[in-house]
This record gives sequence, C-alpha cells and structure tokens, in this order.
Amino acid sequence: MAYKICVVGTGYVGLVSGTSFAATGNDVICVDIDPEKVEKLNQGIPTIFEPGLEPLLQRNVRDGRLRFTTNLEEAVVPSLVTFLCLPTPPNEDGSADLTHLLAVAKEIAEIFKKHNITEHRIVVNKSTVPVGTADKVRALFAEVFPENNVDVASNPEFLREGFAVEDSMKPERIVIGTRSKFAEEVLRDLYEPFVRSGNPIYVFDERTAEVVKYAANSFLATKISFMNDLSAFCEAVGADIEKVRIGIGSDSRIGKRFLFAGLGFGGSCFPKDIRALIRTAEEVGTPLAIVKATYEVNQKQIRRFIDKILNYFSGDIKDKTFALWGLSFKPNTDDVREAPAFKIIDALLEQGAKVFAYDPEAIDNTKKHYGDKILYATNMYECLENADALIIATEWTVFRNPDFKKMKDLMKNPLIFDGRNLYTFEEMGKYGFDYICVGRVKL
Repeated sequence: MAYKICVVGTGYVGLVSGTSFAATGNDVICVDIDPEKVEKLNQGIPTIFEPGLEPLLQRNVRDGRLRFTTNLEEAVVPSLVTFLCLPTPPNEDGSADLTHLLAVAKEIAEIFKKHNITEHRIVVNKSTVPVGTADKVRALFAEVFPENNVDVASNPEFLREGFAVEDSMKPERIVIGTRSKFAEEVLRDLYEPFVRSGNPIYVFDERTAEVVKYAANSFLATKISFMNDLSAFCEAVGADIEKVRIGIGSDSRIGKRFLFAGLGFGGSCFPKDIRALIRTAEEVGTPLAIVKATYEVNQKQIRRFIDKILNYFSGDIKDKTFALWGLSFKPNTDDVREAPAFKIIDALLEQGAKVFAYDPEAIDNTKKHYGDKILYATNMYECLENADALIIATEWTVFRNPDFKKMKDLMKNPLIFDGRNLYTFEEMGKYGFDYICVGRVKL
C-alpha cells in the first residue's frame, strides 16, 4: 500500500531516498531548512549531481507524489513514517556529531506532543549514526512526550554516490533495525517494490543494524588501504600493483572490487565513518587496530603522492603551473568533501605553485571552497596550455582516452602524475610523456 512519508534532510541520502519512495507510489514530503534549495526542488531542479536523479525528481514532482517544504510540522503531522537523513559530521575527536539529528528528533517529539499524536508512528534513523543512537532518540521521545506511540528504527543506507539512484531503486539488500513487529511490517511493505527480483530484506535489532553500516564502510575502506599500502611495496621491489590487483581479484574469496590503488578514499562517508567507529570502539575498551590502520594508511597515501610531485622538481615548485583533472572525490558526482584533489591543491598552493583545474561536475563546489585561489577550465584541454605537469586526481571516464598528441602540444612539459593509474607506460612512451603513477615503475 502507499504511505505518507516524511524525509528530513535533502542531501544525497534524503533527496535520493525521498524521490525513490515517491517513485513507488508513496506520498512523500521532504524537509530542508534552506528556502532556496526547497524552491529549486519544488521546481524539479536537483541541488546535487547524481546520474538519473533529475528525470525521476521531475516526474514525481509533476505528478504530485513528491514535494518539499521548510515546515517540519507540516510534513511530520500527517506522515506515518519519518526518515531522519541528517548530517552527522565528525567532532574534533572523531566521534559523530549527533547535534542536528537529536535536535530534529526533539522537535518532532514536541510536535507530536503539541498535536497529541498518540496513534502509531515510526521514526527511522537513515543517517549513519553510532551504536546506541536509536536508544537515544527513543529516550528523547519518552522524555518530551511520555504518551507517545513511536517506534524508533534504524535503516542504514548503502548508496554509492554516482550510483545512488540505481542503488536506491535496486538495492542489493535492505537492512532494518527494529524489535517492533508493527515497524517491521510497515518498512518491509515500503521496501518490497525495490526487491522484487529477490534481493533480501534483513531485520535485526537496532544496535546490530547500526553496526552493519559502520562495518560495511570500514571493510570496504580496508580493501582500498590494503592495496594502497601494497602499492608502495610494489614500487620498491619493481612489481606492478595493477597486475597484482588482477591476480588477487580473480579469487572469489577476495573479489575484484575496491582493489584499485590510487590516492586513497575520500567523500562524506568512509573517512567520517571510520573515525567514528574508531572512537566508539575506544570508548567501550575494544580498540579496532585494523580499522585504525586503514585510516592511517589512507592519510599517508595522499602524502606519498604529493611527495612524488615535489621530489620530481627537487622540492621547488614555486611559480610552476599544474593542470589538474578531477576535483570530486570520485567520478559521477559533484561531491568534493574530503576529496584527495583538495589535499593536493592545498600542498601545491602552499609551495607557491599555480593550479588550473577541470572537472565535469565539481567546478561550482570547488569555487565555493577556493574562490579565485586557483583557475578553472571549461574543458579538459584548456587547463593544459603551458602547464609544467598534469595531475590526474579523479578517474572520470572522459579522462581515460584523451588526445595525447594534442595534450603534448599544449603542455610546456610532457609530464603526467597519474593518481588513478589510467594509462600504461607503453602508451605514455609512445607519445613521449614522462609518466609517474601509483604502485608501478617503468622497468
């Protein structure tokens, strides 16, 4: 059956989830505190870049199943299910900041009290939150409105930026954390249209569901850091990390994904979630040594790459001009949070270098961060003119098969620092480029 649903927060998770729920026939109202953002979304204009989102958003807004508001009360009162899709940024000590989430939960409890809503309602944490957050939200409702009949559940998201619509509409699995039969029945029914091909819906207790999210992200990040750590070893002994990847990835116990050496992971999830898990584990006296090492290796990997650039120029890059391809933390998104490219830019600017950057989608978000400290190209070749070197920081598809002859003609020096291993030494030798990558050395 169709449900009335409220989604609080219209970031990557909230906007994609709300739009997907509307696409399966539900009546969805999404809440955000930014009036300008809400106005755009009500016009069917996405506020993030995510492949496939725009037509889905426009269709559901047009058909009246999806709307946006700044008024939390207007959205919460008629809704059976309210999803909390709010930011949980890291505190200075690495712990997750639950200020926004708990503040909104308290406001919802006060709204329920104001309207004396005692019929069954479900409040779902879809944000990535530490273990025990569902208990905190439940306790908050009990404190503010003891007469409440609210089931608090956990429903972690597993959306990959760049594939979020696909992951939302055709998830590999759904994880629901609840001990309430009512909440389980409603959420199973709500997600049933997304798993018609047979993918599972798992129902655990709330704390287990909360751990599943952190464990999944930490394990995937560990695979990346393992390969990045190994890449330094491969360079030292003259092995090829790309061939090592192929050799171990064919083992079904290991799998082919998340084995690419590069600049390390970024984005809004892996760095934040790993730090939060490390902090929580230390608080309960069970430090997670492997997870901690994963984070440390990731920090070291980007520094190793920056050192390669500096060492090539004998430590002096003052007034050198670097073309930079890729600003988003990964391809197919405009998200620049924790982007490796930004750490490279910071290091170059600190040493007095100039940066001329291009990205298919992330220019606007980069301008918000750097302003006029760097230059921005309108296409991938514009930034190459008279460049002392090209740095590749994000593996956008458009960068995989460029016009190398044109590149060489434009650049002052035919030099590429490839942080994503897009090319081969044979190919670079053919066109006369000096090519420096990750985990591979020219023999």
